[in-house]
Amino acid sequence: QVQLVESGGGLVQAGGSLRLSCAASRSIFSINTMAWYRQAPGKQRELVAGITTAGSTNYADSVKGRFTIFRDKSKNTVLLQMNSLKPEDTAVYYCKAEVAGDVMDYWGKGTLVTVSS
Repeated sequence: QVQLVESGGGLVQAGGSLRLSCAASRSIFSINTMAWYRQAPGKQRELVAGITTAGSTNYADSVKGRFTIFRDKSKNTVLLQMNSLKPEDTAVYYCKAEVAGDVMDYWGKGTLVTVSS
């Protein structure tokens, strides 16, 4: 099992930056993929960015060039640096872990990001 705790959300003006953190209860290198998702009010949850144990990353088109996902292995943490934030980035951001051999994915409880115009 993996427990995930997100932090770093808050209120920021458009054009500003935030850094989200996802702390895992075990080594992130024992987790196949870690990813950030978001869910805005009235919308479906969507993938924002993901990173594999090999370090491969992928991003939603809407955040490419603005968001960066990276790891701090010393803290078993995956981070999401968000720059040039837009009001449409407002959402609850969730961290997800996929572990090989586990039938379920693991999710954190989310952290709210609000971008004001």
